[in-house]
Parts: sequence; structure tokens; C-alpha cells
Amino acid sequence: MNTQNDAGAERLPQIVVFDDPVCPWCLLGLYRLDRAIERAGLQDSVEIVHQAFLLDPNTPEEGEDVVEMLTRKYGRAPDEAWDRIESEARKSGLEVDMRKQIWRYPSQKAQVLIQLARGMRVQHAIAMDLGRACYLEGEDISSDEVLVEIGTRHGLAEEVIRTAISVPENIAAVERMAQEAIGIGVNAVPVFLFDRHFSANGAQPDAFFDAALKKMMELGTEDAKSA
Repeated sequence: MNTQNDAGAERLPQIVVFDDPVCPWCLLGLYRLDRAIERAGLQDSVEIVHQAFLLDPNTPEEGEDVVEMLTRKYGRAPDEAWDRIESEARKSGLEVDMRKQIWRYPSQKAQVLIQLARGMRVQHAIAMDLGRACYLEGEDISSDEVLVEIGTRHGLAEEVIRTAISVPENIAAVERMAQEAIGIGVNAVPVFLFDRHFSANGAQPDAFFDAALKKMMELGTEDAKSA
């Protein structure tokens, strides 16, 4: 899979995120991370890199009913879990209606689009827009047209997107990436790696991200002094 890079850019402290656009907790965690970055004034001082993870690599190509799937998986209706996600999101100012997305779509093509933008400053914005499309707008993020609309919104060429998401080898590549994540111990997402210094699992509270960014930048300064 070909990706584009910002040539000659100075290396920034890097936050690596394992996530999946069909994961509502990923959307919330990334939203909280974004808010913390804004509060710290670090919008141009950190880089967020997305690694592919697949909540369910075996989701049928045509998708499946969310309530039926979650009830089958957990043995109970998802209402209580959805209420909890919505309540947590509201604490951070994010209005999520978990009942708006009634269909679980496979996310392999969405992950191809995210990896297509790897090395570009728009990768994180694309990942965020895919999560919003899934859970705020109830869209089908396995649809070529939805993926093209999101990708071109951030400057990727339509023909490049259509080619990338149609190549079986690219689907296989993100599936391998997801398997490799499991191989290093990533069993649930989101997972955040703060510039190789420390990691955190889940949609942590806002205060955690404030403290994590502060610590990451301090450790980066110490590393630079000792280099």
C-alpha cells in the first residue's frame, strides 16, 4: 500500500493509537485526546499515528444488525452499555446516540483509507471523521462513496482512494496489521502509546490525557537534553 509523507518534516513527539472506526470507545478516547491537545496548545507539536485494529474481522460484507450481534456476543441487549457510553461522552461534550447506528459494517476498507494517509498530517482527521460518520451520522463506512467523500475532504485524490480500497492486497495488509497488534498484546481498543514512553488502554478521563501529554512532553525534553 503506497502512502504519502510530509517530506523533510522535523520529528514530533508521536502518539501511536490502535483503534477501529466501528469502536465507539475509540471515538470517545480520540475526542478526549484531541481536546487535551487543544487545551495544552500542542496542535502543531505532536503527531498522532493510527495503527489498524479490527473489532470483528469476520463482519459480513453486507453488515449485520448491531443489536442482534451484540446480544449474541454478550448474552444480553446492549442498552445498558450504550447508555454508559452516551453518559461518558456527554461528560466531555460529545453527543453520541448509540441507537442511531443500527448496522455494524466491516471496517477493513476504512482501515485501508486510514493507512493510505499514514505519514500525512491528515491521517488523524480522517480516522476521526470515520468514527463520527459511523456513530454521529449513522453512515456505512464500508461504502466506497462514503470513504471517497471523507478522503477527498482531506485532500486525497478520488482515483487514489478508489484504487486503494479495491485492492485485495490492501485489505489483507490491514488484516495482518490487526493480527500483529493482537500478537503484541493489543486485545481491546483504543490503546495509546505516548512516544514510546508509556501506554494507556481505553477512553481514559479528560484529566488523564492532560496529565499524559504533560508527562510525555517532559520526558521528551529530558531525552533531548541527554542525547
